[in-house]
Amino acid sequence: MLRWRRERRRNGVPPDPAPGALPLVTPEIAAPRAAPDELRITWVGHSTFLIQFGSLNVLTDPHWNRRASPVQFAGPLRFVPPGISWENLPPIDAVLLSHDHYDHLDDGTVRRLHRTFGSAITWYSPLGYRAWMRRRGIRRLVELDWWGEATLAGPGGSLRVIALPCQHWTRRSPFGRSGRLWASWAILADGGPAVYFGGDSGYFPEYGEIGRHVGAFDALLLPIGAYEPRWFMRPVHMNPEEAVQAYLDLGGTGTMIGMHWGTWRLTDEDPLEPPVRTRSAWAAAGLPPERLWIPRHGETWRWGGTGGQDSGRRQRYP
Repeated sequence: MLRWRRERRRNGVPPDPAPGALPLVTPEIAAPRAAPDELRITWVGHSTFLIQFGSLNVLTDPHWNRRASPVQFAGPLRFVPPGISWENLPPIDAVLLSHDHYDHLDDGTVRRLHRTFGSAITWYSPLGYRAWMRRRGIRRLVELDWWGEATLAGPGGSLRVIALPCQHWTRRSPFGRSGRLWASWAILADGGPAVYFGGDSGYFPEYGEIGRHVGAFDALLLPIGAYEPRWFMRPVHMNPEEAVQAYLDLGGTGTMIGMHWGTWRLTDEDPLEPPVRTRSAWAAAGLPPERLWIPRHGETWRWGGTGGQDSGRRQRYP
């Protein structure tokens, strides 16, 4: 950390995005729920998505606060507001948590979700989060080890929820210890679409194992940002080229959806660089351009239903 801070002071960082460089668009949310044969995925920002599996509404790593920080008077500030306003959230049935870093597990948002929806939400986490959640009044928590599986039942069918490996770490204090697990997730609908949520991860060989045992996926939410300087970030954050390789390892099917970029300044790359490098790596791998989606904040990707399969709008940055 000290070396990184010294390099930042010496070399500086690219400027923040200019106003309008990260547009906020109107989400196409199915309210209160999607059609039985439909999947909608809306990017709120960073690693927060609203995933609508027919009659079930799922959030990933929910974060609606202005800062990715333990306090709201200091720390990384949002470049753009959340892609879905809190007032427009549909009823939430489940939340998937990848790990405990402040850009993924936000205390204020967790408390607000619990106040709003209460025990209607089933929370899913890796091992080690039960005490933290109980202190916030949350009892309906399913903790899973890697390769553990649970079922989320809904009026229109059920989802298989599987905790899977990733390569990261956990800690919410520089003085604590890493007493919690981190995970990626698979969400599989009975006879319907399959989604992979990558959470936060460096590139690692077990992506192939996940693809062999759980894939093929229809949508893969993979991190493409927060990767510089490489000497520091490589073990825990993929760069765009590694994200494309992870997509291939995971089976190379379905649509890759880029996330974990363009919301806060966490590392030293230009905040607008990840989409450019991801498209370049995608083309270099000879992959079809229609299978890569890098959303704008608030943008919705749709599978099935009246929109037809894989009908997300693909607007290019810049």
